[in-house]
Amino acid sequence: MRKLAIGLSLGFFALVTTSCTSSVQQQNVTQNEVDMELQQKVDAFALVPLKSNIEHLTESERAVLGLFFDAATIMDDIFWEEAYGAKDTFLASLPNDTYRDFARINYGPWERLNGNEPFVQGVAAKPLGANFYPTDMTKEEFEAWNNPLKESMYSVVRRDGNKQLVAIPYHEAFAEKIERAAKLLDSAAQLAEDPGLKKYLSLRAQALRTDKYFDSDVAWMEMKSNRIDLVVGPIENYEDHLFGLKAAHEAFVLVKDMAWSERLGRYMSFLPELQKRLPVEDKYKSELPGSESDLGVYDVVYYAGDCNAGSKTIAINLPNDETIQEQKGSRRLQLRNAMQYKFDMIMRPIAGLLIDPAQREYVTFDAFFENTMFHEVAHGLGIKKTLDGKSTPQEALVETYSSIEEGKADILGIFMIEQLAKLGELQEHDMMNNYVTFLAGIFRSVRFGAASAHGKANMVRFHYFQEKGAFVRDEVTGYYRVVPEKMSEAVSGLAHDILVIQGDGDYKRAAEMLRKDGVVDELLASDLAKIQEENIPIDIRYRQGKEELGFAKK
Repeated sequence: MRKLAIGLSLGFFALVTTSCTSSVQQQNVTQNEVDMELQQKVDAFALVPLKSNIEHLTESERAVLGLFFDAATIMDDIFWEEAYGAKDTFLASLPNDTYRDFARINYGPWERLNGNEPFVQGVAAKPLGANFYPTDMTKEEFEAWNNPLKESMYSVVRRDGNKQLVAIPYHEAFAEKIERAAKLLDSAAQLAEDPGLKKYLSLRAQALRTDKYFDSDVAWMEMKSNRIDLVVGPIENYEDHLFGLKAAHEAFVLVKDMAWSERLGRYMSFLPELQKRLPVEDKYKSELPGSESDLGVYDVVYYAGDCNAGSKTIAINLPNDETIQEQKGSRRLQLRNAMQYKFDMIMRPIAGLLIDPAQREYVTFDAFFENTMFHEVAHGLGIKKTLDGKSTPQEALVETYSSIEEGKADILGIFMIEQLAKLGELQEHDMMNNYVTFLAGIFRSVRFGAASAHGKANMVRFHYFQEKGAFVRDEVTGYYRVVPEKMSEAVSGLAHDILVIQGDGDYKRAAEMLRKDGVVDELLASDLAKIQEENIPIDIRYRQGKEELGFAKK
């Protein structure tokens, strides 16, 4: 599809036409073409209702859930400020609803799944630091600036009246919105019946007011019996492409699948054994994963902020605080309804286009679910401090860390499934399901482009597998076929390389890996074009809110 270049196309036609009437006509035609292309981009995000059965919830739980929706909406507004700036003014300036729909998908005028290319006339390239920093600030100016708050995850950087840099904590920068959200959590805590949820919500409200999240993260880790959940606050740093420092606001409103969660929770007891089996020297796996990690299955009923921008996540692994991970592990939340939507509407059709017909039977939802689930579990494996003891991998790898960490989780997830199958914990298990579904998953995910941390990780994995012969492509048909014995070798090899990079804190090697392999080559781009030609959705978007759960009927 022709890239949108509104300003260029309109300017060109205005210059070359000699007739004023003709010029206007051509401008109108061009604008109509652009509008049609943009509508196609909007339609590439399949609109689905985000639903869940809440009949088993008590009246109190439903009331708390309603407050969660309200708090999440505030997180959405804050993220708009972090990603772009003034939402309402920007949306009002757009020429029609198609532009507004696409802007809401992307939280601004830049197309997230197309390398953050601007789709609005006159808009410059997206600042690497989004709206966390002044657009005129250089890396050198930031690094020379002596301010202990500047590297805080929970601060924005601005200029004062004298054009000097100042760091403002989130609870001050977004004071009014933060206080409204905190009050909603206070109210939810009063209504909550589950003691763990009540404690978490009270502490989370205080955390929003102070930007001190440790105690609330611990309380969230300790929840066990809650049937509803809320992930809320500044969490991931993907939006900050300048330094990878600033956490962006988001929220997930969740309803727990108690039966599935109990079924899957037992896998967490295998983490110490799986750590021992990692394909690296002992020094890279000497740390023990936290013993209180939790694996749960949820229906997500609302996305807000960072997690709703562009592509929609289908699993959560939190908290990110490595101190808590060391002491208590982490919680891995699998968003089953979101996974099912993506599998049915995207994965299966893609497999029908690019996977060898003889192997399409191996593309299954169960394998997709397992691959995603163990991706999240795998975040807890490996090393949390570099071998020299001077830093964490995140500190050492700087802006490359997110991509390297996502790559680690992807590859170790498959490695863990292999090991559990060998231990006899996965009954009548065929790894071909996981391998072929994994390959099809790369095609699904790489359509998001290589601009994001996940995108770069996908491309590194694709090129590594290609180099090692883990899959082959038929030059005549364009179909891809997994070579299982080489796939297993490639999984171990890439897992080794990534774990060593993290353990050594090897920034140079990480940067070179992403530079060399974190890109979409021409042949793959031509194969991905087949998906576009078939109008397979690139991702999903949701019709979501209280009404979808029947709140409006009460």
